Amino acid sequence: MLRTMYKAIKTFVFVIILGAVIYLYRAPLLNLWNRFTVTYFPCAQPIGYTLGSFDTRFGLSKDQFLAAINKAEQIWEKPLGKELFVYQPDGNLEINLVYDYRQEATTKLRELGLTISDDKASYETLKAKYKAMEAEYAQKKILFESQLAAFENHKKSYEEKVAYWNERGGVTPKVYAQLEKERMALEAELARLNKTQDELNALIDNINAMITVLNRLAESLNVDAGLYNQTSDDRGEEFEEGFYQNGPNGPEITIYQFDSNAKLIRVLTHELGHALGLEHLADPKAIMYRLHQGTNEKLTENDLAALKTLCRIKY
Repeated sequence: MLRTMYKAIKTFVFVIILGAVIYLYRAPLLNLWNRFTVTYFPCAQPIGYTLGSFDTRFGLSKDQFLAAINKAEQIWEKPLGKELFVYQPDGNLEINLVYDYRQEATTKLRELGLTISDDKASYETLKAKYKAMEAEYAQKKILFESQLAAFENHKKSYEEKVAYWNERGGVTPKVYAQLEKERMALEAELARLNKTQDELNALIDNINAMITVLNRLAESLNVDAGLYNQTSDDRGEEFEEGFYQNGPNGPEITIYQFDSNAKLIRVLTHELGHALGLEHLADPKAIMYRLHQGTNEKLTENDLAALKTLCRIKY
């Protein structure tokens, strides 16, 4: 009797401990199960996705972003006539929209009246604009530094005069009026210099935006131009419009940059392909090409062949 009770209690404690462990590690365990399913039973069941971080500075609502995701998933689903993704508030795949220097660069160029396409013509146009703006910056910087040096000399002279009269116990009304006039002139000159400095900083921001996009275009077009250096605060980062990763807490897609709704859908389509388990393809026109340089909004033959192979569908 006592032995039976002891076994029952032991079993009960084991179940409680097991339940607690499963609860505490439910996210990693669920991710392991999903990884197992995607690896060994690809396309067997739809991948549930949800929204994660969402930055409103893109000017998109969540409904608009979800609509773009839906169009992207249909690009994979329609050729197979099979549901591969489904939106779920608690979906395992988290899709983020993160605003950083990449989208900021795109926005700045748009404000400058520059619409960039992923082609050689856009690259050459932007490069010419960049060189002209860089020359303008260099010229204005030289002038600013000359004006700043003159201001510092004027300021030093004024301060020496004030010190001279302070040592003598004060100034005459006439000298005071002259010094006050000089002080006001210095304040006005400092205000002009500060305004010029702000203009130079804005010019630097525009130049760096061009550099960010030029480097991305040079890579996309395979232009052997080397990396353009940032005028300030070199980031040393590779330009990526989107990124897929699968960490301990689950898979996630992060979108960083797009200049049109069509481009957003294409970047999402590419990253959803990775979520399915697809690797990069050598075909430059393919959705799954390593760079987002294409303009097609449907799968190429190579994309479809890779998808059918993944899903174990006979041709």
